[in-house]
Amino acid sequence: MNELNSRIAKIGVVPVIKLNNPDRDAAPLAKALCEGGLPVAEVTFRAAGADRAIRAMKEACPDMIVGAGTVLTVEQAKAAVEAGAEFIVSPGFSYILADAWKALGVQYFPGVTTPTEYQMALPYGYEVVKFFPAEQSGGLAKIKAMSAPFPMFKVMPTGGISLKNLEEYLSCPVIAACGGSYMVKPEDIDNGNWDKIIELCKQTRAIVDRVRP
Repeated sequence: MNELNSRIAKIGVVPVIKLNNPDRDAAPLAKALCEGGLPVAEVTFRAAGADRAIRAMKEACPDMIVGAGTVLTVEQAKAAVEAGAEFIVSPGFSYILADAWKALGVQYFPGVTTPTEYQMALPYGYEVVKFFPAEQSGGLAKIKAMSAPFPMFKVMPTGGISLKNLEEYLSCPVIAACGGSYMVKPEDIDNGNWDKIIELCKQTRAIVDRVRP
């Protein structure tokens, strides 16, 4: 895998974040994630100000890997990259984004769950694809089944990942990393429960280190 993908795989889990108040919460959240051992974030465009949040997180923690999630348009992708995003993620496969991603100069993780979508992604040479929503789409059993005809892809499952099933997912060699929001619940962010977020990150880090020493 390339350098960025390898760094993400080494961290093991990508917190998927929706920020209701990016100007207030982005910087302290970035510091909490880094302190908890997960120096990476996928800031979703499901909430306004995602580009501002990306910029604030990179300013607060320059060595942190910050990307954009739920990117649906090239305009959103450009805004994310201009703010400092190092990767973009879409919930499904988009030919428009697929054609634009190399020009944007960042990593693109398209969402796939079906043989058709895997095959659509094949000509673009991706190393890693997002499998979303993971649990609702067949979970690890389907990911393993899909790896038989498409062994060239590593997978980043997102959706339904928790501390309860994280070890099982990470133990599978097809998995590059997992995406999850259980450690960054909006209510904890809104209430500034940074200690709780740090603790959940540390628990996550312990699982990653046990499975991938």
